[in-house]
Amino acid sequence: MNLILFGPPGAGKGTQSSFLVESEKMFQLSTGDLLRAELKSGSDLSKQLKEIMDAGKLVSDDIINNLIEKKISDPSVKNNIIFDGFPRNLEQAKSLDDMLDKYNQKISAIINLKVDYSVLVKRISGRVSCSICKKPFNEFFDPPVEPNNCSNNKCDSRELIKRSDDNESTVTNRLKTYDDQTLPILDYYRKKGIVKDVDAMKAINEVTGEIKSIISNL
Repeated sequence: MNLILFGPPGAGKGTQSSFLVESEKMFQLSTGDLLRAELKSGSDLSKQLKEIMDAGKLVSDDIINNLIEKKISDPSVKNNIIFDGFPRNLEQAKSLDDMLDKYNQKISAIINLKVDYSVLVKRISGRVSCSICKKPFNEFFDPPVEPNNCSNNKCDSRELIKRSDDNESTVTNRLKTYDDQTLPILDYYRKKGIVKDVDAMKAINEVTGEIKSIISNL
């Protein structure tokens, strides 16, 4: 089966994908990871991507689709993919259907993570992580014991860092973009009868349990 974890930025798509990768042995296809890998490459495209992402805007469909198809075409992950952060607009959704059909695959379910936007702003703008071990914290919901320090004593340098696009202004722009361009996709998938709504305001383990229950009935 192939799944799409759907929801606004900060809804927990990456967290729930990671749990499913571990428990269900699925492959997590995250456009965020693909784009961050490109950002680290130092290419001309990486500079363009940084400007786009820092402004909270969306990367062009051509760039995203090419990165996605490379993964879909891999036989080792056929019909065993969790799409995290893709598709982000109706054209991408239609392109994904075409790509999956090309490789004899389909989407089994859309897991729609529903979260209050006021919580999302704090979830995202409060995110920090250790510069060494990458352990995540949240300044509002899960602050470090020592201010600006990772609790892992094995780290030579325990400074906490924040992504440049994790600020309230950028988050607000990202949520508006989501409302305008991504949210309408739900109607497209609801007509196919494959959308499953999940209350992502609950505790992480409860959300995971609901998703596993949905998967078990597919």
